[in-house]
Amino acid sequence: MSLISIFEKIEEVKTWRENSLQTILKKFPKDGKGLYRHDELVSAYKELVKDGKLKPSKTVEERIRMKPTRTQSGVATVAVLMKPFACPGQCIFCPNDIRMPKSYIASEPGAQRALKNEFDPFNQTYNRIKALQNIGHNTDKIELIILGGTCSFYPQEYQIWFIKRCFDAMNSFGTDSYNNNDDGINDISWEKLLEVQRINETAVCRNVGLVLETRPDYITEQEVIRLRKLGATKIQIGIQSLDDKILELNRRGHGTRESKKAFELLRLAGFKIHAHWMPNLYGSDVKKDIKDYKKLWDKEYSPDELKIYPTSVIKDTLLETYYNQGKYTPYTHEDLMTLFTNILPTTPRYCRLTRIVRDIPSTEILVGNKSSNFRQIAEAEISKQGKKIEDIRSREIKGESITWDDIQLETIKYDTTVSKEYFISYKTKKTDRICSFLRLSLPKKNSFIDEIKGMAMIREVHVYGTVVNIGSDSSGESQHLGLGKKMIEIAEEISLKEGFNNIAVITAIGTKEYYKKRGFIKNPLYMTKKL
Repeated sequence: MSLISIFEKIEEVKTWRENSLQTILKKFPKDGKGLYRHDELVSAYKELVKDGKLKPSKTVEERIRMKPTRTQSGVATVAVLMKPFACPGQCIFCPNDIRMPKSYIASEPGAQRALKNEFDPFNQTYNRIKALQNIGHNTDKIELIILGGTCSFYPQEYQIWFIKRCFDAMNSFGTDSYNNNDDGINDISWEKLLEVQRINETAVCRNVGLVLETRPDYITEQEVIRLRKLGATKIQIGIQSLDDKILELNRRGHGTRESKKAFELLRLAGFKIHAHWMPNLYGSDVKKDIKDYKKLWDKEYSPDELKIYPTSVIKDTLLETYYNQGKYTPYTHEDLMTLFTNILPTTPRYCRLTRIVRDIPSTEILVGNKSSNFRQIAEAEISKQGKKIEDIRSREIKGESITWDDIQLETIKYDTTVSKEYFISYKTKKTDRICSFLRLSLPKKNSFIDEIKGMAMIREVHVYGTVVNIGSDSSGESQHLGLGKKMIEIAEEISLKEGFNNIAVITAIGTKEYYKKRGFIKNPLYMTKKL
């Protein structure tokens, strides 16, 4: 049988190269013509193993998985878009595509999937999980990213309904029935959201992180509590610049005062902070941007993750008018290279540079950088200059196998205006690859949330390696060395030594069972433990 022969050949190859799979498939064409698709290979492999006709092979599974990096960060990421809606901002660079939420363009990959599903939250979530599974990814652990301009500006009923329907999709996945029953937005309530979240705590497909995006000027104490009630664990926040004059020139609608306050409130509540920063804004230049980037790591900010979006001139924006009038000049390739070679190596080891150039199709960019792979180009130049980037993403271990003998503990301390932060991580001794990390926050003042007043806070626990089944055991994978458990013990020891008698953790819905086993108890918004 040709399929069994294909899998046998896949396992036999000693040195696996990028084109190895294609070479094998050409030797064993489907029905004597054409090549098997990735999803067909994955499906056939599962059936043959299930029927006992093929022995399970980790090597085969890894080699037939399409785009393995999508789950090598330890979770499977699913991004969905809210419906087109107004935004309180009047930014001069922002796209105005009426088919999309503000700031998004219909031709972007994620936007195309949203359009195809008519922005339906259940279908977007379910179909994306199914697509990941079809190409060989494990989907037990889902980080759900909900995009849509300024989430906080949408009607509350819509937000609750949208998130509830995303959880419905995750809860339906892996069960015998496809449950797409919708009570409708007019019959939505906090209680119904809490009900589906409770189900997800022990579901097959669990939510291990919920990301929402908003603006600094919409972050208040009340809004932070509401975001937590929705189940959010990470907030994407567009600060764009740390120069008030540039923010004003670009009609951003807020200043650095609002950004600083937003960071304080989010950190006191335990959230992971994922900032957006934009070089080449109207009124800026390369020198100003290099100076601005350094400010990101001041006590007032220090984001956990960062997206760098160089400004692009998009059609029908005020920035296009400025460009046509000669008032605005986009960076050249050389300008961008100068910027990136100066700023990327200065990024702290505790921050993850999630994205360096926005994935806007080049056809949508009137003028400016059109290279979506500029990160790789810049990294090559940085390496050529003898420098290196030490952010988290540059050091992720991905799919490598490790043992306790291969790794060592590293603890980085830094201060913010409201806390003392500990970035606790395990890394490989020889190659400096990061295997896991924990963010511990020791507040310098009481939180505005009574539930966690006077408590140390675990803001994030992350173990790298390709996603493996919840509860499964596997040797050599960082997710099953017990790194998470060990880092929590270290965080508890530090907290106790620093004078804290209680510790809290901002849990995702699907990680509550994990923390329950670590001795934490459930409260309305957080899980806590007496030390």
